[in-house]
Amino acid sequence: MARIYNFSAGPSTLPVEALEEAAALLVDYENSGMSLVEMSHRGKQYDAVHNETIALLRDVLQVPEGYHVLLLQGGATLQFGMIPMAFLKPGMSADYVMTGSWAKKAAEDARVVGSVTVPWDGKSCSYTRMPSQQELSLNAEAAYAHICSNETIGGIQWQTMPDTGGAVPLVCDMSSEILSRPLDWGKIDMVYAGAQKNLAPAGMALVIMSERMASMARTDLPAYLRYDLHIKENSLYNTPPTFVIWMTQLTLKWIKKIGGMAEIERRRDEKAGMLYKAIDGSGGYYRCPVDPASRSAMNVVWRLPGEELENQFIKQAQAQGLSGLKGHRSVGGCRASIYNAMPLEGVRALTDFMGTFMKKNG
Repeated sequence: MARIYNFSAGPSTLPVEALEEAAALLVDYENSGMSLVEMSHRGKQYDAVHNETIALLRDVLQVPEGYHVLLLQGGATLQFGMIPMAFLKPGMSADYVMTGSWAKKAAEDARVVGSVTVPWDGKSCSYTRMPSQQELSLNAEAAYAHICSNETIGGIQWQTMPDTGGAVPLVCDMSSEILSRPLDWGKIDMVYAGAQKNLAPAGMALVIMSERMASMARTDLPAYLRYDLHIKENSLYNTPPTFVIWMTQLTLKWIKKIGGMAEIERRRDEKAGMLYKAIDGSGGYYRCPVDPASRSAMNVVWRLPGEELENQFIKQAQAQGLSGLKGHRSVGGCRASIYNAMPLEGVRALTDFMGTFMKKNG
């Protein structure tokens, strides 16, 4: 098997062990005579997978009592609209901290529903850093405060979660860093994340919300947009994305097997450290535009001396089995997404190539 190293921002690389287990069981799941993806979502075999996935999420992420775990269709993008529809009630406003492309998209959808205030906007610094706590002018009367904890396109990340003081619920889009570090649940009322970065294939959003948050959700909405129904029905109100949930279960089992969040975090820091060292040690040939204090450990971005060199770099890297290194079309440059399933060997191969390319073209 000749697998390449996939540095794409998503859909992204998944644990080979999880993929192999799914492949082995795909046609005939546990001698049932059919695939799990063909089974009724009301049947005993799928029900076991569904409930174990939720239990594993609670275990791995150390989700405290009083929080609900939901597995919903539509990905994170549906949550951009579903959250304000549920919580941004008439006469209220919500705070959206503007840190980059994904924070902007979430705010744009919220503005369709109601009033949005911006306690901080990184436009003046070209969205190359996260704000400090002191820079945030949060509204004490806001329905909620929303952040994107890791901006995939800009390569910036909140190193610690902001503090809203407890009165205002903090809602956090963690699509591109979920399961990469422990969470401070004392600060967070709601987390949501698309599956296609660190969990599984695309097609699902993981939503974790406090009972406080759930109690504030509107119930006078179309059924699928009602969080209370999804909570009541254990994410089985309608047919769930069964294959994605199964793959999430297999990924979580892999995380547990290798040592849980402690090992994931150790590997994350080692991979990110290796890549940033290659950039910083290049004498300016490779340049990361991000403030060092806000650098993402999931999505590492950098520039070369010119666009022509960047195009050569990406093309030659692809030929070496290093795929998905082109930066987002809105910003250009290069980007390596080093999600949980990216092995250390992949990052080592990339840094070796970076050194070789610089010697030949520097």
